[in-house]
Amino acid sequence: QVQLVESGGGSVQAGGSLRLSCVASGYTNSIYFMTWFRQGPGKEREGVAVIHIGGGSPYYADSVKGRFTISQDNAKNTVYLQMNSLKPEDTALYYCAASRYSGLVRFSPRLYDYWGQGTQVTVSS
Repeated sequence: QVQLVESGGGSVQAGGSLRLSCVASGYTNSIYFMTWFRQGPGKEREGVAVIHIGGGSPYYADSVKGRFTISQDNAKNTVYLQMNSLKPEDTALYYCAASRYSGLVRFSPRLYDYWGQGTQVTVSS
């Protein structure tokens, strides 16, 4: 089992920045991909950014490219999401997810085995 705990959410004005953290514990050696998803009010869940634990180029949703950066600190079993130039449409509950699938997962929720409880991000105009 793997447990994921997110933190770092909050309320900011448009144009501001936040950094989210996701700490993984448990049998983390089984994980290949870590991903941030989000679900805004009245919207479906969507993938934001994914990173392979072994390295390689991260993958981003078009809506956040150039503004968000996903990174990892393997020594701390932590994945980060640096969010800059935030917009009101970025308002959502942000989830961290982990996949044991070694193939291409991108943003397919069914390929993720573990999910955190989420951290709320609210961006005001």
